Amino acid sequence: MMIDIEKWQEIFNTLSQHKLRTALTAFGVFWGIFMLTILLGAGKGLENGVIEDFKTIPPSAWIWSQSKTQLPYKGMPVGRTIQLKAEDVDGIKNHVPSVGQIYAQNSVGIWGGSPAYTVYKDKNGSFSIQGTHAGMANIHQQNIVEGRYINSIDDEKRRKVAIIGSRVRTQLFKADEKAVGSDITISGISFQIVGVYKTSDTNPGSTEEEKIYIPNDTLRYSFNQINWVGSFVIIPIPGIHAAVAEQDVKNYLAEKNKVDPKDLGVFGSFNLQNEFDKVYGLFTGIKAFSWIVAIGTIMAGAIGVGNIMLIVVKERTREIGLRKALGATPSTIINMIMQETVFITAIAGYTGLVVSVVILELVSKVMDANGGKAGMFRHPEVDFKTAVAALIVLVIAGVLASLMPAAKAANVNPIVALQDE
Repeated sequence: MMIDIEKWQEIFNTLSQHKLRTALTAFGVFWGIFMLTILLGAGKGLENGVIEDFKTIPPSAWIWSQSKTQLPYKGMPVGRTIQLKAEDVDGIKNHVPSVGQIYAQNSVGIWGGSPAYTVYKDKNGSFSIQGTHAGMANIHQQNIVEGRYINSIDDEKRRKVAIIGSRVRTQLFKADEKAVGSDITISGISFQIVGVYKTSDTNPGSTEEEKIYIPNDTLRYSFNQINWVGSFVIIPIPGIHAAVAEQDVKNYLAEKNKVDPKDLGVFGSFNLQNEFDKVYGLFTGIKAFSWIVAIGTIMAGAIGVGNIMLIVVKERTREIGLRKALGATPSTIINMIMQETVFITAIAGYTGLVVSVVILELVSKVMDANGGKAGMFRHPEVDFKTAVAALIVLVIAGVLASLMPAAKAANVNPIVALQDE
């Protein structure tokens, strides 16, 4: 198809005669695309930050004994306290097929009680003690910066070893002092430090690095918690939602301990995968809100373009009448007005898209230079599909903006137009 150079020259000449008006007309569309891209990019940056923080955490659920029984069941009275036990781990593994992994957890100074008094040489402090197992570093959002994590041999032999948070290290050790391999005394019991960790939790109020972790069975036998377990961490098998495994475990524990299935408060739980689902739903809402606001802005800009083009048609009434008198068809007139309108919206929108993408890239580079994150905000970006969708919205806006002025131009009466002053 041949390009009508004369027609495009005419469009450029018309626009250049009213530069300020053309610029102001285009700004509405520019701003709409610009805001759409910036809002979507910012939403993606927030999403990237959250996903980055939690991508190593498997879908999991925590289950604990919460309150006494409130309903009689199978001859058992109300008011019973159901304790979780270490033997329940094997029972759940053998009887709950939706569970892929299960870890027992105990603690000191976390769910009530006093933190453990800890001493190293002439320094001391009171810290919460948490039981852990080999393979739980990702669940606890821990990154080992010195030494190693608890391993399976530590679990099996109930070794008196510990990993400490970086703030614990700061309080007990000098900066140039070696922590790994040193012995600390926790509530009068000696433990050897095998690792130091930092948390990947970006919550400003997090106290995770103020804890000491030891093998869970070591904790149970060292701190008189042999007969019970504080909580279970449940990880479902692949393809199963954590909520399903959570409910299956509760049902098993209820049946084993003769608890009425309707007695819902006996076992407490927290499902991390449910929280993930809520967060992802929030991001979907943010995207929808961004599209609604931006499309509204684009349409407002398109209406502005349409109004200006109506004025242009009015100003060019004699010209349009002359064209029709010389044989121009209505379709030719409509095509001329639509080309001019779509051209303005396309250039303005594409410029807005380019400028916003450049700004997002600059922000991302600045963040990379400063560690790649700002709290929970990381790498703002707009993917290719979003850019294509924005351009589609842009074309639709241009077409809609041209309909009314094009129709008005096509309906110009040549005789009346040639008499127009």
